[in-house]
Amino acid sequence: MALDDDTFHLLKGSVQRFIQDRLVPAEDQVEEHDEVPPEIVSDMKELGLFGISIPEEYGGIGLSMAQECEVAHELGQTALAFRSVVGTNIGIGSQGILMDGTPEQKREYLPRIASGDLVVSFALTEPDAGSDAASIKTRGVREGNEYVLNGTKRFITNAPRAGAFTLMARTEGPGPGGITAFIVPAGSPGLTLGKPDRKMGQRGTKTCDVNLDNVRVAAQNIIGGQPGKGFKTAMKVLDRGRLHISAIACGMARRILQESVAYAQQRKQFGQRIGDFQLVQAMLADSQAELLAGWSLAQQVARRYDAKPFGVTDPEVSMQASCAKMFTTEMVGRVADRGVQVHGGAGYINEYKVERFYRDVRLLRLYEGTTQIQQMVIGKHLMREA
Repeated sequence: MALDDDTFHLLKGSVQRFIQDRLVPAEDQVEEHDEVPPEIVSDMKELGLFGISIPEEYGGIGLSMAQECEVAHELGQTALAFRSVVGTNIGIGSQGILMDGTPEQKREYLPRIASGDLVVSFALTEPDAGSDAASIKTRGVREGNEYVLNGTKRFITNAPRAGAFTLMARTEGPGPGGITAFIVPAGSPGLTLGKPDRKMGQRGTKTCDVNLDNVRVAAQNIIGGQPGKGFKTAMKVLDRGRLHISAIACGMARRILQESVAYAQQRKQFGQRIGDFQLVQAMLADSQAELLAGWSLAQQVARRYDAKPFGVTDPEVSMQASCAKMFTTEMVGRVADRGVQVHGGAGYINEYKVERFYRDVRLLRLYEGTTQIQQMVIGKHLMREA
């Protein structure tokens, strides 16, 4: 699925104008109040941002992976809280249903997800299971036509906003084969939320624990209708999510570089612009080169992702997605560090946005699989191929 070039060009232009006219001016408000204004969320719904990755037959826009990355690259050039509002609907929250859900599940949930009327979160991580996702302890015990779920999920993005969760629980034996993916309504009796997490950065994003105490879920809410397939679904979802995050990282790197160049043009020391000093130019040059390399990599892998059958795992593409995620998220960390350095003491002050962007991008190296998990994925693939 993909939009034709002319239609996509119009969409991308609308997103760019929305970012410059609505989102960038609201960045300070989000930072101060730790909340994305409701009117901006409404505007995002109207623009169709909640459904860019969902096919038109379910009410979405139906972008290809490469096109989604271009839109994500634009969204990455403003405060990351705005992207987080729509992020779970675009990616990890919806894609499991789209890839592996039954026809009935797709018809019931995807149109509401695409419109933004239903915010859906992805609940995999637990207090004792983060990178080792196959070791989750949340249990699902079958009782008649229902499963009874007990456990705790941690750091769940958009949980306070969610109307439903795509949630992984252990219904069978140990290991990946014992994990089942459920669609769990947020209003289910026994499901409660923990207090909002206080994070280093990304103010305006919402994460918290999701607690399950004898939560009853109909067996028909198993994604795809078959128990024991949840881990495979989660891994397929993460391939796409890693490319999305790669594009976000490149967008933010571009914004930080723009802020750094602008400061280097107007800040003077020793009677001249600091941007005229070769050592400052060297930092800007390193950031520009790494940004171009990362964005080229993300685009190339996105095109490779689109070339494979939808919903089918390609080990080579999975490995390349990990390469893109690893390189781009580490890259934006270096760009942010240089951005602070170019700003000097001002870069450590909240008045200048590189300080908050420096904190915001640190999370990109952690979620959708840490850098070390990406290294393991890449290394294991190379050893198998050898």
